[in-house]
Amino acid sequence: MIHITEENNKKKNSENVLKHTSGKANDLVHKTVDTANKVVKSVSGEGGLVGKVTDTSADIIKNTSSFGNDVVGKTVDTTTKTVKSTSKAVKGAAEKVFRSKKK
Repeated sequence: MIHITEENNKKKNSENVLKHTSGKANDLVHKTVDTANKVVKSVSGEGGLVGKVTDTSADIIKNTSSFGNDVVGKTVDTTTKTVKSTSKAVKGAAEKVFRSKKK
């Protein structure tokens, strides 16, 4: 039983690592885009065409990064659920096979 618990903890940790890393990368992209946007606006001015184009570009990059982060999170969750379901199915089938042989 302890082995199974340790194995489950390792799986949860690896899931958390993927989600955590993806989240941190997303945060880094957002902060980098914000900083670059501020630099461009400080040079070109706040209300001009360049500032508006920079805002639009920043929004596109941030939304793309956030979408990727969401995909990673959903993929990890879906994969985890699939593995758990498959594991239960295999375990149930194995129990049926081995029980019928004992009789």
